Amino acid sequence: MSQVAPAAPRRSPVVAFFVGLWDVMNFTRKLVLNLIFFGLLFLFFIVFVIAAGSGGVKPMMERTTFVLAPEGRLVEQFTADPATRALAKAFGDKSAEEVQLRDLLRAIEAAQKDEKIERMLLRVDQLQPTGYASLREVAAALAKFRASGKQIVAFGENLSQTQYLLAAQADEVYLDPMGSMVLEGLGRYRQYYRQGLQEKLGVDVHLFKVGEYKSAAEPYVLDAASKEAKEADLYWMNDVWQRLLADVAKVRKTTPEALAAGIDTLPEGIAAAGGDLAKYALQQKLVDGLKTQEEVENLLIERGVADEDSETGFRAIGLGGYLTHLDGRVNPLDKRPQVAVVVAEGEITDGDQPPGRVGGLSTSALLREARDDDDVKAVVLRVDSPGGGVYASEQIRREVAALKKAGKPVVVSMGDLAASGGYWISMNADRIYADPSTITGSIGIFGLIPTVPRTLEKIGVRTDGVGTTRFAGAFDITRPLDPAVGQILQTVIDKGYADFTGKVAEARKKPVEEIDAVARGRVWSGAQAKERGLVDELAGLDAALADAAKRAKLGDADAYRVRYIEKMSSPFSQFMGGFAGSRIGAAWLKDSDFARALLARSLPEMEAQLRFVDEAVNDRNGAPVKSLAYCFCGF
Repeated sequence: MSQVAPAAPRRSPVVAFFVGLWDVMNFTRKLVLNLIFFGLLFLFFIVFVIAAGSGGVKPMMERTTFVLAPEGRLVEQFTADPATRALAKAFGDKSAEEVQLRDLLRAIEAAQKDEKIERMLLRVDQLQPTGYASLREVAAALAKFRASGKQIVAFGENLSQTQYLLAAQADEVYLDPMGSMVLEGLGRYRQYYRQGLQEKLGVDVHLFKVGEYKSAAEPYVLDAASKEAKEADLYWMNDVWQRLLADVAKVRKTTPEALAAGIDTLPEGIAAAGGDLAKYALQQKLVDGLKTQEEVENLLIERGVADEDSETGFRAIGLGGYLTHLDGRVNPLDKRPQVAVVVAEGEITDGDQPPGRVGGLSTSALLREARDDDDVKAVVLRVDSPGGGVYASEQIRREVAALKKAGKPVVVSMGDLAASGGYWISMNADRIYADPSTITGSIGIFGLIPTVPRTLEKIGVRTDGVGTTRFAGAFDITRPLDPAVGQILQTVIDKGYADFTGKVAEARKKPVEEIDAVARGRVWSGAQAKERGLVDELAGLDAALADAAKRAKLGDADAYRVRYIEKMSSPFSQFMGGFAGSRIGAAWLKDSDFARALLARSLPEMEAQLRFVDEAVNDRNGAPVKSLAYCFCGF
């Protein structure tokens, strides 16, 4: 029998009116929002097209001065995508600025050979170096530029001793009369938290390690640096410092002894100069004269070509403009065989990590991409890392081994720092290159477990309960650490150290006992590491690239090309980077409060990076203790 569906109840006229009114308002709202959205999209498109048309590469003129004035932190690899970098620059955010080492080197090398570049104005007081190995590569490139017969004039307002290493390469070094430049030496000081953690907060930190020189976690368990830590640090730091003095003395026509004497008598010397640091630098022959920026620019106008349209008053091109000029020469259809460069910069952690950190999965994926790409014939792994998690380091090492097994040579080029886990991922390379001032070694393992029952007692909280075995809940940090559990953890760390030294011994073809003698967590300079068989050659990235190409039998330098394998930016990021990086786009974003607010809401905020040890302690992935191969070394 069929059934008739009941009729829907009829709305009252009042309800029907308001429902209809709501539908009209909802339609209107969507229409307005869509119009605004497509209007903004169209506006972005028009401005971008105009900017792209007006921001093309202009031809360079004869007798141009190359103004090399890098600003920001010197890095191997950008840590932000193009859109974020361009927007930060457009909004004047100096804290986010970075300069890639590779860009500096290629710009200096190209300018040296460029017939339209007459000289260089060097400004490095806004550059933030991260170590001496990368600085020495830039200094070497500047020395080649100068040796080619092209003049370098350096000017600074206030120069640190790291910045001065680059400025000193110039034919003439000028300092602002109100500026400063003082050599002071190398120091490395850290804060120690044992009393604060243990006595004030009631946190007991249990350290398990192998190697009396493995000092990375000492601040959590000591009140001051151990004797072994001070001994090891002073040993490699003296080596780096003496090399810095020698590098400066060579170009400034003096001696390391004279420079050292100037530091020893610093109070007397500055007093004799009437407290005038610029005058003192001149007296010490660290600079050639005291001039203001305007006076230096007038000097370059006289020597170069005056240009009223230039901000400097003389015909010039800056680093950004010159890099754009060089990029315009790149042939996208270049089919030559490739030497791939994979950058491993930053802390080594598990999983997929952004640039600026090394991920067990993400960095392995880049190496695997090089292995699977038939156009890649050899790989250079550029390492600038203090290390990190053992498992993530092992994942990357396995990919290096897999590349070699696939018949592709792997050469490691160490940057400022390749210690602990940074050495772990390097050791299986066919050849290891380092600068004499690279910081490396620190072959050792440690683990940390904090327990907080005394902390909880301070607020009247206690932990109690039952377990089915003596070790159930034994790794709960709210309970005191059972000595038997401590024994287990130390055994795990011992095994990790044996794995580390065993793999190094196998890779370096040396007895384990010989590796252990130079390991035990001790840090070495690159020169010291070579003496101990941990490094093969003392040279920079160019030498490593040439070695990799030679091993792959690629012929002369013009027979192959170098390609960096990195994470690709999204199309939107590339679009926004190009838009914000253009002159019109940057000006529009800078002057438009509406655009600033719109983009601030649409872009995700940068998450603050947690301190490495804290992150490792809190994320053990179910393991009772996370083995760490990390080095708090460097400056």
